[in-house]
Amino acid sequence: MLEKIEQARERIKNVAVWTPFSYSVLLSEANSFEVYLKKENLQLTGAFKLRGAFNKIATLSEDERKNGVVAASAGNHAQGVAYSARHFGIDSIIVMPENTPLTKINGVKSYGSTVVLHGANYDEAYEYAVNIAKESNLAFVHPFEDIEVIAGQGTIALEMLEDIPDLDAVIIPVGGGGLISGMAKAFKAIKPDITVIGVSALGAPALKKSFDAKEVVAPVAVKTIADGIAVRNASSITLSHMIESVDEVITVDDEEIASAILLLLEKQKLVVEGAGAVGVAALMHGKIKSNRFKKVGVVLSGGNIDVTMLSVIIEKGLMKSSRKMKLIVTLIDKPGSLTDLSRLLASAHANIVHIGYDRTSTALKYGDAHVTIHLETKGIEHQDEISAVLLENGYLYEKQN
Repeated sequence: MLEKIEQARERIKNVAVWTPFSYSVLLSEANSFEVYLKKENLQLTGAFKLRGAFNKIATLSEDERKNGVVAASAGNHAQGVAYSARHFGIDSIIVMPENTPLTKINGVKSYGSTVVLHGANYDEAYEYAVNIAKESNLAFVHPFEDIEVIAGQGTIALEMLEDIPDLDAVIIPVGGGGLISGMAKAFKAIKPDITVIGVSALGAPALKKSFDAKEVVAPVAVKTIADGIAVRNASSITLSHMIESVDEVITVDDEEIASAILLLLEKQKLVVEGAGAVGVAALMHGKIKSNRFKKVGVVLSGGNIDVTMLSVIIEKGLMKSSRKMKLIVTLIDKPGSLTDLSRLLASAHANIVHIGYDRTSTALKYGDAHVTIHLETKGIEHQDEISAVLLENGYLYEKQN
């Protein structure tokens, strides 16, 4: 397998970017070992998937390529296939679930691919894409159940070891298993004593359960903000590679993933999608514990997060860290009441960022009004001060979460 991965590196070297693999002061200080981040979120097309997709299409014969290629993907694999098809001057069709964010659809279209929206999830899109491939005699590019795709993803491991040869452990996102299969094979071939840890989303547990059982388990329901690893069906191909070369697979939940996305954005100045943030989530929440690790690499597998999801994560993060406060205050509905409240909040150094006024709710007494106010605050102590000021001045209020 290592030979295939090295061949893949030669094929993709003039296309895929050798992404930075750099020391994180913040995460290192929070753990008992040095932490290095492999920033595949900075890869061309915004994710590691370009590597495997390009390598697969590069290995197709001219006859296989002539009619074009087809793939199914919720985003990152789609862009990798679309970009690679354009590079080789061939047509491509990408089948995406109907609920795929517009930004991802437009990203694929920008590379010249034809986008077909079909199905409620990846698996339904996949089945439709396979049918298109058979009916139109197109080469199908699978996102992970393909040896050449796996080899392409494995090139990340070669870069990491060349940059930092004395790594003790690596933490890799797990969805379908293509990324960790290729990387683990490369790592174990070059440095057998390295520890390879996979991280999956709690809401997409198929491969984690299969890894623990050492056999493919039945499909399970999927619900996670990490859409890049939201795979319902475990793969027997990637599972076999994982059983041979992966030491452990752990899980993180959506709250932990969201906190990692926010930390990477705010503290590391990196935009990382849910799937790409699971390794950092595991570190942040004490899932990786070992006194023997000195240097640990974490793969940030992609950065193609939907801006709507990002805004929700930021909003919730501000609330949880007490930097935003939402109140419903009851006022007497008369001229000047809202002005008086605003002045009071200003005296408490609270900045109003949103305000709503309701005088018609059936829950209100006649002559009263509800004012919904969103405030920028400076932490829990500041919020306690604001609450005290409101109570001292006779205001009834309800704090919203």
